[in-house]
Amino acid sequence: MVSPNFGHSSRKEIEKFLVDAGALVSERGQRLTELRKHVLRLLCEQDGPIKAYDLLDLIKGTGIAKPPTVYRALRFLQEAGLAHKIESLNAFVVCNHSCHNNTAVFMICTSCGRSEEIHAHETARTLNREVNMTNFSVERAVIETHGTCGTCTS
Repeated sequence: MVSPNFGHSSRKEIEKFLVDAGALVSERGQRLTELRKHVLRLLCEQDGPIKAYDLLDLIKGTGIAKPPTVYRALRFLQEAGLAHKIESLNAFVVCNHSCHNNTAVFMICTSCGRSEEIHAHETARTLNREVNMTNFSVERAVIETHGTCGTCTS
């Protein structure tokens, strides 16, 4: 399952992703409730990372969201592998890879604020190998790199 291209996807692509996401969580015996689905849709529609309170502002007026419910929805989406929290920005993005084995690598542009998730399979293998030597078991890892994207460099 590949997620829509942040903020540049058609409604049809986003709806297909939401259907696939619902099937994924259903296979695990969970539900993509209306609030979770709404939050996931909003993440898909963003052009980059978004803070929880900005999500809350987008949901305002629906009568379904208060800060704790949005945070619970975001936590669920993270645990389901559908979203990531970029800690250094205190913001969330839809996961655009379903095959990173619980290791996400983000390149974050310090000029424009956009982020990109990349496949870094060798990095994940190396991290897991080195961490396993300490008898520590990795549940989830998010690696964040900060720099300047190609668009801002040119």
